Amino acid sequence: MAGSTAGRRLRFHLPAHPSAPSRARRLVRAGLTGWRVADDTYDSTLLVISELVTNAVIHTGGRSVVCEVRAVPGALRVTVCDEGCAAEEIQVRAPDLEREHGRGLLLVDALCRAWGAWRQDAGLLVWAEVPHLDLGWGAPPGPEEDADGDGESDSRVPRPRAGGTGTGAEWV
Repeated sequence: MAGSTAGRRLRFHLPAHPSAPSRARRLVRAGLTGWRVADDTYDSTLLVISELVTNAVIHTGGRSVVCEVRAVPGALRVTVCDEGCAAEEIQVRAPDLEREHGRGLLLVDALCRAWGAWRQDAGLLVWAEVPHLDLGWGAPPGPEEDADGDGESDSRVPRPRAGGTGTGAEWV
């Protein structure tokens, strides 16, 4: 189906640095532009990627994190993998009202239909599924699909590919 999210995937690597969450949001925002997702799914996906990358940066012993957003039936699956996590098991905890941090997984749990984590190599892979209704044919074309504003899809408009942006992002 033209314009649907089926088979779409965005994958990128970021340094485990405090700037990583904002960079992840920018990359996902750019990647989701033509996917025709509902506004609430779009906003929730940006929040989820931000929270998961923040946790990976704060709790990682590695130098980078790998992020992926891909369409699965009825959801957008967000995956973040670090290179070395703390020994503790991740879980949703009641926030300490005196602390500024510690609410990220509560947000992820509230926004997602499912989430989880498992050890992968020396790191931890955390995934979350943001519910999504594919808007498909009935949705207006995304900006890159109607570049000339004539209301028709323009298949000649280039799509970003790995290496094309200098970010390591890959839109498929």
